[in-house]
Amino acid sequence: MNIDLLNPASFDHGHPHAQYDWLRDNAPAYWHKEPNGPGFWALTRHEDVAALGRDPATFSSEPTIMIADPEQGMEMAFGEHKMMLMMDPPAHTQFRKIISRQFTQGPAAALQPRVAQLSQRIVDQIIEAGECDFVTDVAGELPSYVIAELLGIPLDDGRTLYELTETIHSAPETLPEGAQAHAVLQMFEYAQKVYDAKSAEPGADLASQIIQAEVEGKRLDSVDFQLFFLLLVDAGGDTTRNLVAGGLYTLLQNPDALAALRANPDLIPNAREELLRWVSPVIYMRRTALKDTRIAGQTIRAGDKVVRYFGAANWDPRAFAKPHRLDITRNPNPHIAFGAGAHVCLGQHIARVEIDAMLREVLQRLHDIELTEPPAWLASNFISGIRRMPIRFRPGRPVGTA
Repeated sequence: MNIDLLNPASFDHGHPHAQYDWLRDNAPAYWHKEPNGPGFWALTRHEDVAALGRDPATFSSEPTIMIADPEQGMEMAFGEHKMMLMMDPPAHTQFRKIISRQFTQGPAAALQPRVAQLSQRIVDQIIEAGECDFVTDVAGELPSYVIAELLGIPLDDGRTLYELTETIHSAPETLPEGAQAHAVLQMFEYAQKVYDAKSAEPGADLASQIIQAEVEGKRLDSVDFQLFFLLLVDAGGDTTRNLVAGGLYTLLQNPDALAALRANPDLIPNAREELLRWVSPVIYMRRTALKDTRIAGQTIRAGDKVVRYFGAANWDPRAFAKPHRLDITRNPNPHIAFGAGAHVCLGQHIARVEIDAMLREVLQRLHDIELTEPPAWLASNFISGIRRMPIRFRPGRPVGTA
């Protein structure tokens, strides 16, 4: 078996499950070569991937959660400033507390009416045409709007920022030279404008809350805010956008499941969890060993990179019965599409609200959906997502007035 989890081509049509299957059975902790780097351990079993996320004392999120070290890839640490994703406790705990209350189940549930209204509005915009690019026109719209509202910025700006995240996640070799750095710079420039505006006139939005927050008695500065802003815009859209697009694609390949959801929308929450397991939008997260340890019979040395592959863990037959079969009634479903441990996805409850609302609108109002050409996947070994998926459909009930 040729194992290559660095080449974006391996993820051209979603996760490389043939590679994952071989690795779980033959080398669950696999030493993977890395051009221009020291190499890394690839973990593919559910038990190991989940356990690693719960052990920050042994496995650090610093200096980065990407496979390439900062000096090799895009520099994500700015002196003493770090993105929250790349912090360990106690600093990570303190920064997460700044916004965690906004993302708990209660506030997420309170967003349901507005998210449902936005979902209806998005479908309204395309329903009369009978065709659209599902990713750009539908799946990418809702999370862009929701995070824009939370941050207190114009909804259309959320769409523009979403386009920047697509560039940030693409493999550098598939883009013009410097494109990723330019996209990050544009994101930071926009964040600085928000910082200046909200500092002068704070509101009740999340951006103002971050600006006024303190960590160990010190207010966050503009660079802290820029990193926070990038994380929220980036992570705020990834899971929902890629799950809704990848989820619809999956349902089109499984017409019995699609028909069952159309007939009984109450199955959507359970189906959503199965689609999260199936699609696994985030491909990996890296950790760095702080001390010598052992995983799956292999000796991991202090300083080694250890990379957790969520799509592989979520199709592990040791954790899921018949994992290669889509089962929208699967229960229990211990998937870790949102990660595990202290760094579990902060926005998971809002993402679930968004996914449910959008799937409900699409499945109830767009009938006889079919692809007009094969989907084009994001060229990335970090995010598994469809970047373009033209569809046609028969419009359902009359357009709303949202």
